[in-house]
Amino acid sequence: MPLKTTSMSAENTTSLRPKEFILIGFPGIENYQTWISIPFCAMYVLAIVANVLIIYIVKVNHNLHNPMYVLLATLSLVDLALCSLTIQILKIFWFNERAIAFEACLFQMFCVHFLSSLESSILAIMAYDRYVAIYNPLRYMSILSYKFLAQVFLSLLLRDVILIGLPTIFASRLPFCSSNVIQHCYCDHMGIAKLACTDISMNSSLGLLAISCIFGLDVIFIIFSYALILRSVLKVGSKDALRKALNTCGSHLFVILYFYTTLLFSLLVYRTGMTVLPQIHVMFAVLYLLVPPVLNPLVYAIRTKEIRHAFLKIVFNKKITQENIQ
Repeated sequence: MPLKTTSMSAENTTSLRPKEFILIGFPGIENYQTWISIPFCAMYVLAIVANVLIIYIVKVNHNLHNPMYVLLATLSLVDLALCSLTIQILKIFWFNERAIAFEACLFQMFCVHFLSSLESSILAIMAYDRYVAIYNPLRYMSILSYKFLAQVFLSLLLRDVILIGLPTIFASRLPFCSSNVIQHCYCDHMGIAKLACTDISMNSSLGLLAISCIFGLDVIFIIFSYALILRSVLKVGSKDALRKALNTCGSHLFVILYFYTTLLFSLLVYRTGMTVLPQIHVMFAVLYLLVPPVLNPLVYAIRTKEIRHAFLKIVFNKKITQENIQ
């Protein structure tokens, strides 16, 4: 099926907008996209099952109703929404449905960036949660009260909505004079902005502001929190405590590093004009949506003894001692 491009006059560019955008998918290898979709579909199903299971386990087990597990369930809820955005990608691969309405494209763009920023915010809160649990365990529940967590979460949620909403609003006002073809699997900010036939410096600046104030600050806070965790463990002087902390924090940092590295890669490709095959760029962008929702349940939940215990109780419908699962 040949790709269609909306033709528009250059007159009155300030009011021009396409009725729809055309998403290419993987540029240059369209004939192989059905095969490429197989691992993506498998990852999507795995992410859905794992995150739904974690939410269910936390909900039905009252002994897991504490800040740590509430944050895990919240992260799983965000991961469910984030990986569900790949449905649009699978529709391109399986049904060749490449057209997406202008308004739907902007909404998808907002969802991609907002859910990513929300995930970053939750990872930052979870880093602080681990710090308090290790540094001051006796005051854990009093420091991380539900009221405090709700205030912090709502503050970060408001930050994310405003900083992601501004670029979306400005992108909606851009004039598009010629091409409506996006060389990507889904709508993202710079992918849309670069199609505009006007100066996009304001859009670029707003995008950098959002990245700096959300992801930049969150990364700094996460690094600072884990540095304090390491310092606290070293002060104790116990090799066993150090080993457990490194094992836990190491796996957490691996997921965090992957999440922010893929984000940084996409940022550098768009902002610096770095020469990268478009297929590689799109591949990283898709994995950015799919891999964290798959890894997070494995690293944050299944590696947690209490979650494993609760899972086995549900599966076998009988009491399993801690010794059986260690």
